[in-house]
Amino acid sequence: MNMEKILQNPADSFAQPKDVCNDSSLSLADKIKILRRWEYDARELQVADEENMSGGPPDQLGDILAALSSLGHASATRSGSPTKHGGA
Repeated sequence: MNMEKILQNPADSFAQPKDVCNDSSLSLADKIKILRRWEYDARELQVADEENMSGGPPDQLGDILAALSSLGHASATRSGSPTKHGGA
C-alpha cells in the first residue's frame, strides 16, 4: 500500500472507515493516521455543506469516530469544540 496516496484521500482506498481497522497490513499508528485524516476531510465537507457548497460524498464522520474509538483512540477534537474543524 502506498501510504502517501492513502493519506491524500482515504475514501479512495477504503469503502468504509471500519475497513481501515480491519486491514491487517497496517500498523495501529497507520490506521490512526489514516482515520484522523479522514476525520479532517469529513469535517471540511460538513463546513462546505453548511456554506451551501454541497455535492460531496455522504457524511461518514460518525463512522470515522466509531472506527477511531474501536482502536482505543478518541477523536482528535474534544466534544463541544467551537469549530467543526476541531479548533479552539
